[in-house]
Formats: sequence, structure tokens, C-alpha cells
Amino acid sequence: MKNTLRSDAKQIWNAAVDAVRARPLVSRTLQICGEQLRVGDITYSRADFERVVVLGAGKAGAAMTQGLVDQISDWLPLSGWVNIPEGTEIDLSQITLHPARPAGLNEPTQAGVEGTNEILRITETLSERDLCIALISGGGSALLPAPIQGVSLNDKVAVTRQLSASGADIIELNTVRKHLSRIKGGGLRDACHRAHRLTLILSDVLGDPLDQIASGPTVEDTTTPSQALSILQKYDIDKNLPKNVYNALERATLKQQQNQPLNPCVDNTERDQTMVIGNNAIAVDEAGIVAEKIGYNHMMHSATSSEGLAEEVGRQLADTTLWMMQNGASEHPHDCVITGGEPVVQLCEPEIRGLGGRNQQLVLAAYQKLLEVNLTAEQWSRLCILSGGTDGEDGPTDAAGAFIDQAVHQAAVQHSICPKDYLSRNDAYNFFKKTGGLLISGPTGTNVCDVRVAMIRR
Repeated sequence: MKNTLRSDAKQIWNAAVDAVRARPLVSRTLQICGEQLRVGDITYSRADFERVVVLGAGKAGAAMTQGLVDQISDWLPLSGWVNIPEGTEIDLSQITLHPARPAGLNEPTQAGVEGTNEILRITETLSERDLCIALISGGGSALLPAPIQGVSLNDKVAVTRQLSASGADIIELNTVRKHLSRIKGGGLRDACHRAHRLTLILSDVLGDPLDQIASGPTVEDTTTPSQALSILQKYDIDKNLPKNVYNALERATLKQQQNQPLNPCVDNTERDQTMVIGNNAIAVDEAGIVAEKIGYNHMMHSATSSEGLAEEVGRQLADTTLWMMQNGASEHPHDCVITGGEPVVQLCEPEIRGLGGRNQQLVLAAYQKLLEVNLTAEQWSRLCILSGGTDGEDGPTDAAGAFIDQAVHQAAVQHSICPKDYLSRNDAYNFFKKTGGLLISGPTGTNVCDVRVAMIRR
């Protein structure tokens, strides 16, 4: 085979990302057939509407919006507002793409609050003659901050940081977010109750629970404020978070216990349609197809629930790599395993914390595990492990993730760099920067969790 293991791993990972790029996914989903807009099995007639209003948020927001404009810009008058990360802006005359947070900062900001307030203002203008299309993708939770009364933006930032640093998974984090927000947990759906509503979702939550993706702004919430309160107590044992947050959740819990509706609205669910157009499983499947095309016997698995700590997932991936090296059948000279998921990282104290993300931490833990078995130089030349976020972001860094192969190992040995210290300080980025193991793709226009590729040649 002409390509190196590293280039093969990147080709397989890129195939996963390409399979779920938001612009073509949306374009394929929306089809104009004469006077009708067809979305899967759903049909909308132009005569029933006066305009299309687009609202939404997410890391893939700009690309999703572009895909929509490509298909329906001439069908009816088109307008709207979508909150996106800085660095993903494109020029669209009909729809405002609002930079709601800096690149690499996955937490709510004042710019996000201002953009969300504008989205809620637009919902006040909707009527039954409007088709409101919501474009929702991963990262939407941080991009749609609308704190409830009594809770400030700083309060919400403190909650996000505390839960993330303590190892809370995305379900736990979004459960709390929903009950501190006016727009999450079905709040946007309620605000749009006068219009017909279509939601297109690019899922970044394993198993695709609709009310957890971007904290479910357009679907019915299945969680309760008492659950949110329990999660907060689990990860804030010393109650360092603002009292405002606890007070708000306690009030909501009491209201629920008294059987009072938390978010009363007009019930017109027959006007609601929701469709998941892309997810981690689709990405992993396409990666497997490409792996086979370039000569690899492959195994694939897309997780459907939280995976736990990134370090443990990395060690398991290293074990699988070693197993393939030692037990693969002779008729398959090249093997790889492709997995998808989203582990968590429990951060160390801020005073010693370095720089990195869950994918970089995962690969560094895999490297540490490989070092334990004293591989020969020849064995190192036959393996590669890569892990990257499909959105092109991994923590507050410019990398999508990282990889380990013979060249990275040699650089670590040459510079006497030990992974253990970097792991303990959550400083995987600087380890891979020094050894040439960073995976840098830039923003990809999609977001469906992470894809990992581990491969060996015989």
C-alpha cells in the first residue's frame, strides 16, 4: 500500500466527517417539487404559507443554513436568524448568521444572549401562515443562552464550567441547562406556537435523544427540575455555585410538585415535525466503507450512551489495537477498528491545568497504555491510533484531536517527553504539539460527536 498508516487514518476519519457535512445533508433533505416542499415523507404546499422563517443555533448552523438557502431561497420569501460560532460566518442576504461566541469557547456569552433575544423577538411576529424551520446542531446549548428570571449569564457560565470540569456528561449538563433557560427544553417551540414548525437536527448526542440535542429547544422536555437539582448537588458537593441557581431550581421543583404547568402554551403539536438528518452512526458507517475500499478489514461501533472517562476509552482502544496486532487472521494483512462516541474529561485544578480536549486526552492515554508493553520499533511502525471531534474542535484548542504513530513515539523518546505528567495536568495539546501528533482540520461545518480510528498492518 502506497499511503502511510497516518494518511490512511486521516482518509478514513475525513470520510466520516464528509458523510455528515451539514450543507449537503440539508440540501438533500429539502426538495422543491413544483409548488411543494418535500421533506422526507412530509409535504408543504406553497399556497398554505406566506413566508419561511429560519431560526436556530449550533456549530453547524452556517452550513445548515447555506444548504437550506441552496434549495428553497426562491420558493417563498425567506428570512431568519441563526446563532453560530465565530469563524464560521458566511454572507447570506436573507438570513442573519450571528457570531454568538468566540471559536474554541464552548460556553454562553453576552453576544449569545443578544442573538437569542433576537430569535425570541422574531417568534413574536409569527402567524399560522408562516413555516418556521429550526436548524439545530451540536453546540446549540452554549449558543442559545436565555437565562430565566433570577439567573444571570455569569451564573450560567459558572454552572457550565463546574459541571464540565467535574466530568458531567452531556445528558447531565443539558438537563441542568434546560431548567435555567427560557428557550431550551421546548421553549423555542412554545414561542413559535402560532406557526407551522419543522426542525432539522444534526445530532451530537449519542442515541439521538431529541430533547437533549442542543438542550431540545423545539421538542417536549422529558426531564424535570428536580432531576436538574440532583445533578447540580452531585457535582457541587460544597455548594460553591451561586445561590440564585439553586433557588431557581428549587422554585421550579416546588411548582412541579404542586402540579402547576412549568411552561404553559397552546397545544398544537400537529403542526410539529422533527427530523434527524445526520448522526454519529452515519459517520462511522461511511468510515467503514472507505476503510474497506482502501484495503482494511474493519470493525465498527457507534456508542449509544455516555462512554465515561476519555482516559479509559483510550486505554480500551489501545488494548484493541494490541489485540489486532497479536491475533489478526493471516488473510487480513491490514486491520482497523472504527468507533464513535463522546467521552468526558475530569479536569484537574485550574492552577496546574494545561491545554487540551477529550480526543487529545484519549489518544495520550492510549499512548501511555501502549508504552506499558514495550513494543519494538518494528511493532510501532505497524500501528496508528487517531481520535478527532467531527466539528473540528477539541476543547479550547485549534485541533480536532490527535494521533499516535511511530513518528510521534520517536519524537517523544527523542525529547524525553513522558505522557503521564501531561495526562495528569490535562495538557495533551502541548504533548502532541511537541511531538507532531495534533489533528488539525479547522471548522468542518458539522458536529456528530467523535470518530476514532485504530489500525495495524502486518
